[in-house]
Amino acid sequence: QLQLVESGGGLVQPEGSLRLSCAASGFTLDRYAVGWFRQAPGKEREGVSCINSAGSTNYADSVKGRFTISRDNAKNTVYLQMNSLKPEDTALYYCSRRTGSNCYFPTDVGSWGQGTQVTVSS
Repeated sequence: QLQLVESGGGLVQPEGSLRLSCAASGFTLDRYAVGWFRQAPGKEREGVSCINSAGSTNYADSVKGRFTISRDNAKNTVYLQMNSLKPEDTALYYCSRRTGSNCYFPTDVGSWGQGTQVTVSS
């Protein structure tokens, strides 16, 4: 059974750091692009970053230079390193796989995890 489980969220002060993990089971993650998304209260879900099967990455303008996406295929896991966090980064963070190896493939709607909460506050 395909499953993605996010972890690593928490409460952090502004300018702090967190590393989120997206652990996959039921399939081999290295064949797919994987994206991180977030949804803040009262706002639509937005794309944060994506990494394709070859390791190429892209980022939303709001997180460029602060967030880094990476993958460890041996652990079947994708990470999101978040530095210099801001209060506006507060959201529920999700990962999902694309239907193919590149980030231009659509999101596999059956792959959403439960999310991990990130709260940035002093």
